[in-house]
Amino acid sequence: MREHDRFFIGGEWTAPAGTGVIEVVSPHTEEVIGRVPEGTEADMDAAVAAARRAFDHGPWPRMTPAERAAALGRLSAIYAERQQSMADLVTDEMGSPILFSIFGQAALPQMVLQYYVDLAASFAWEEERTGMLGPVAVVREPVGVVAAIYPWNVPQFTLMMKLAPALIAGCTVVAKPSPETPLDGYLLAEWIAEAGIPEGVVNIVPAGREVGAYLVAHKDVDKVAFTGSTAAGRQIASVCGQQLKPVTLELGGKSAAIILEDADLGAAIEGFKMASLMNNGEACAAQTRILAPRGRYEEVADALAAMVGGLTVGDPADYGTEIGPLVARRQQERVEDYIRIGQDEGAKVITGGLSRPHDRGWYVAPTVFGDVTNDMRIAQEEIFGPVLALIPYDGEDDAVRIANDSDYGLGGSVWTGDVAHGVDVARRIRTGSCGVNMYIIEPNTPFGGYKASGLGREMGPEGLSPYLEYKTIPRPS
Repeated sequence: MREHDRFFIGGEWTAPAGTGVIEVVSPHTEEVIGRVPEGTEADMDAAVAAARRAFDHGPWPRMTPAERAAALGRLSAIYAERQQSMADLVTDEMGSPILFSIFGQAALPQMVLQYYVDLAASFAWEEERTGMLGPVAVVREPVGVVAAIYPWNVPQFTLMMKLAPALIAGCTVVAKPSPETPLDGYLLAEWIAEAGIPEGVVNIVPAGREVGAYLVAHKDVDKVAFTGSTAAGRQIASVCGQQLKPVTLELGGKSAAIILEDADLGAAIEGFKMASLMNNGEACAAQTRILAPRGRYEEVADALAAMVGGLTVGDPADYGTEIGPLVARRQQERVEDYIRIGQDEGAKVITGGLSRPHDRGWYVAPTVFGDVTNDMRIAQEEIFGPVLALIPYDGEDDAVRIANDSDYGLGGSVWTGDVAHGVDVARRIRTGSCGVNMYIIEPNTPFGGYKASGLGREMGPEGLSPYLEYKTIPRPS
């Protein structure tokens, strides 16, 4: 049992203003494994005030980028040394299979942090330009106090995509974890304190949606960065628009994996274990629409059913587990509701369905639907679980049309024997990323989406720019 009774505010462990408690429940055992205080509006006021003081009067924004990089380098070294403890903790919190957690829940966040530490040395923080009327300095300065609101599915990764660039830019941060996964934020806070990051630069307060909304609208917050549902993203965008407050949104997805006629089917099916089913399917970029050429449809259906039906479902802490439990009972019920919806729409369950793999824990059988048309809800709406929709297509143009026929535009992939041609097809898919014969998220390149998948980009140099303001300083020659 991990129990905490304070928040990390102003570089100290601060008593909460309220009496509410968030219980963290294991999705595998359904038993309480942790407790933390539940943040209130007063707690958020305290956190924002600490961040405001640190930005307006503290050393962090006034340090050179090299000095900030040195401090964050200490944090990165601590993170690198203790990745396993973070992976184990996130697996306990939300059910991610441990082999995925080691990479996606621990190593990848540390890689993002180290990337921004290294970028500080080469980034153009200031440049001289020859203006039409004389010399000009263009200076990049930190945007201010940042509200970072992040979800439960990959909590450390989605936080670090915000925290690392914000901090290297010189901003201060108030981070709000999801109520489902607050424990990893406490572990990170301990590392931040150990690394000697100045007080008030990072503040972490777990809270629910209403307090998160209060944070977004707070008058002393200069920028919002959010990862979560498209519905919540629209509300946040509306508030930020009214306040003329910059916002970055990484939202939902319903990505397509296109199997071309010449694809190595065995390699593609193996690739879908990560591209389509990563993190139990609880991933915004998961390719949950599988597009197969009509002439190979039955072959693809058989191979996909064999792979998905053969996955090991069980204890996420077991290194042999490929699919763990979903994060909460409500998520289990949501995914099962979509399985019913698919059946009602006329799709055929090829493998999986409503039979639960285990009596205890929030498990759902990995499921493949066949006979899916792209207008079905299971092909258009984000399910966020291990449910795949197999859709036939007639010719490459039809495949591209189906892939693009979505409100979302986050990820995707093309599977082919001709990589150069696969790149040509990927260029036609209106998504923020589209892999060829793979799907990975690369820390030094921009990640984000088109359409309802969000606004802006995270990671890469493009992920640093949203945390900077541009100042132009002309002067006499």
